[in-house]
Amino acid sequence: MREVNLPFAKTQLSRLVDEALAGEEVVIARNGTPLVKLTPVKAPAARRVLGKDQGRIVIADDFDAPMPELEALFYGDGASETDPT
Repeated sequence: MREVNLPFAKTQLSRLVDEALAGEEVVIARNGTPLVKLTPVKAPAARRVLGKDQGRIVIADDFDAPMPELEALFYGDGASETDPT
């Protein structure tokens, strides 16, 4: 960690920024009291592109059609116990 006083940082800011970008921790102090730390800003994440996989996924026309086997598991064989008929 490198600690520099404010007057020095004013004159050498460009060099101190380069050092921070290189990975060195740079602290700017006033009269020996640490005030701020120079750290690199992380690059923003790349924006996601909508529709990138368009045409790669195919959904069948009957994907939401009733499935008798599955309905039988949920509702029984067709007649429910609460059905009055």
